[in-house]
Amino acid sequence: MAPALNRRLRYLPLAIGAAALIAGFWTGLARIGIAVPDLAGLDAWHGPLMISGFFGTLISLERAVALNRPLAYAAPASSAAGALALLFNAPALSIVLFILASAALTIATAVILWRLPTLFTAVLTLAAAAWGVGTLAWLGGWPMGEVTGWWLAFLVLTIAAERLELSRLLAPSRRAQAFFVIGIALIVAGAARGELASDSAPLTALGYIACTGWLVLHDIARRTVRQSGQTRFSATCMLAGYFWLGITGIYLLVSPPASAAFAYDAAVHGIAIGFVLSMVFGHALIILPAVTGVMVRYHPALYGALALLHVSVALRIVSDFFELVGPRAASGPITIAALLFFAGAVASASIKRRTGSGLRASPPEPKAKS
Repeated sequence: MAPALNRRLRYLPLAIGAAALIAGFWTGLARIGIAVPDLAGLDAWHGPLMISGFFGTLISLERAVALNRPLAYAAPASSAAGALALLFNAPALSIVLFILASAALTIATAVILWRLPTLFTAVLTLAAAAWGVGTLAWLGGWPMGEVTGWWLAFLVLTIAAERLELSRLLAPSRRAQAFFVIGIALIVAGAARGELASDSAPLTALGYIACTGWLVLHDIARRTVRQSGQTRFSATCMLAGYFWLGITGIYLLVSPPASAAFAYDAAVHGIAIGFVLSMVFGHALIILPAVTGVMVRYHPALYGALALLHVSVALRIVSDFFELVGPRAASGPITIAALLFFAGAVASASIKRRTGSGLRASPPEPKAKS
């Protein structure tokens, strides 16, 4: 397949994933009590649109680009098709397509594991499988909390594995790697116990806390945050995301999902917005050029978007803890404003760069630095 054609074919799943993100946020506004026009009854699919439709498609597409094999694109193609089916309110078809996407991603990652048998490739494979288990649980009509537990494991394990890969540059000890494995095992065990649908979530909570501790101690972001430009911004996003991963773990210990009215909401959005979207902000300037071939540029204004994102997460978590309906509803538009701010800042910096304004792009986060 010609490189130009190959790249153009990536635009379609990326566009559908973006549409799923927009629909997911729109339905999210409705679910927290903001009066918005109904999107053809899509409110019930807020979680699947965000986790499988957007994050699943984005992760699958990034993995396919990295593998650079035609068959690897089966995962993002199936995931995007599943998102499209949800957008047209066909959940039965979307579930089948998401199962196919997770299976394709698991197989593709297992091939990497076979060729490169390391801890991070093993965790990446486990993460892809967790997406599939959660989607099968959705097909089986399990409580949504149990489904979401597996889906959040998919996201957390994927990010942790990718950061573990970079941490190899710092040569973590066997003891440190064993601690990482314990954290991952606790998260998977918590998902298997259906803790996000139960009266206690000790394993999930301890798993999140353990992963936070490991990432804070061993992630290369601790060093790259001392640099400048895009490199520092990316590291700041990582460290800010780890904060919310740890806070979510502590929250689950204090207020388990099924024991308080707002605890489930806090757990899900502490991970999905506080942790995962921070990672998206931090990696967007690297992922977008790799996937689309379109050069995007860093600008210091991105810190404003990042700050706004974390204000929205803090407002949501605090509102959930004290069961404050109004402030929780206000957090939704702030999150959307942060995304629009981020997109606008990137677009503005990139356009000015192309028109010769003199803005310089900082180098991406380094792959090697001792």
